[in-house]
Amino acid sequence: MKSSVLVLIGIVAILIVGGAFAVTFMDKIADVADGGDSGTFHKVANKVDKVTSSDGSSGSSGSGSDIVSEIVKFNHQNGEGYYREVTYKDGGFRQFDTSTGEMIGSSYDEDQEKLGVINGSLE
Repeated sequence: MKSSVLVLIGIVAILIVGGAFAVTFMDKIADVADGGDSGTFHKVANKVDKVTSSDGSSGSSGSGSDIVSEIVKFNHQNGEGYYREVTYKDGGFRQFDTSTGEMIGSSYDEDQEKLGVINGSLE
């Protein structure tokens, strides 16, 4: 009986220490996932907010409430780096480079000129 109580206390202690460790280093782990550049997440998030608030033609209300999901993915096409894909209620998406915050892809017609696509081909 005593040994099972000691084991239970040990497990609880490990969980508490592990939780404290995770909370303490959460921001550092997020920065590593974003390429190690501190503040990268906020830089990209600000660019996403600017695009959604200034572009009323894509169905965005300007408050960012039309965002359904944001996912960070490895950039297989480039062979290195990561991009953040933002999906909206209307089914469209925009892709932003995580290191620069620049838009690198979009399903919206009004974004194609910004991306260098004119008349269906890259210029």
